[in-house]
Amino acid sequence: MDLSNLTTLQNLEAAFGGESMANRKYLFFAEVARKLGFTDLAKLFKETAEQETEHAFAHFELLHPELVVEDPANLTDEQKREIVSRCLSLAIEGETYEYTTMYPEFAADAQRDAYGGQSQRDNSAAEEFLKQAKESTDHANTFREAAHRFGLLKFIENYHADRYAEALEVLNGGQPANRVVDENPQTRKWICRQCSMIYDPVVGDPDSGIAPGTPFEEIPDDWECPICGASKKTFKPLEEKVAA
Repeated sequence: MDLSNLTTLQNLEAAFGGESMANRKYLFFAEVARKLGFTDLAKLFKETAEQETEHAFAHFELLHPELVVEDPANLTDEQKREIVSRCLSLAIEGETYEYTTMYPEFAADAQRDAYGGQSQRDNSAAEEFLKQAKESTDHANTFREAAHRFGLLKFIENYHADRYAEALEVLNGGQPANRVVDENPQTRKWICRQCSMIYDPVVGDPDSGIAPGTPFEEIPDDWECPICGASKKTFKPLEEKVAA
């Protein structure tokens, strides 16, 4: 679909927002009905909420055709990573907008209304908006952490693929590669024995407060693997392939 027509784009975004809101609203109604003992009505609201979700998904697929997955088996690992990375980017973008712009502005508006003597409801709204801004900050941080981990996993899978390729070569009569541990602490890499996360001192782990250029030995003992949460003692020096 050609989305160069701005009105169509805006209408799709509005339709996605409306259907998404309807989904959450009907789920809320379902919970109210359940608490009041109207089980049949609760079921009706939940069923309708699921249908609204399908409507929202259909609109979102038109807005983001790059995220439509029809046959995962035909996608390469790199294509799969690109799609998920795009999802994470959109998630970070949305949450960041919420905590940096949307909720702070909503809170300021509500506070102005409250100061003007509107009502206690405005004060409550201001408090709720500020609370949601904090939660959106947490969500954005969570997605950033996920994006960081996703980037680390790329190197892990590369390591695994390299080891499998070597095993296949040996199976077919080849010789195993010569691997050694780097003797220089400034460049010596370490690998997590639990998940294969590789710590590179040249890169460090900035998201965990470890600056680039920090040798593994100088990392605080309470540092944990950013992938699986394993302790520092779970790591061992990485044996790297020696160039032929």
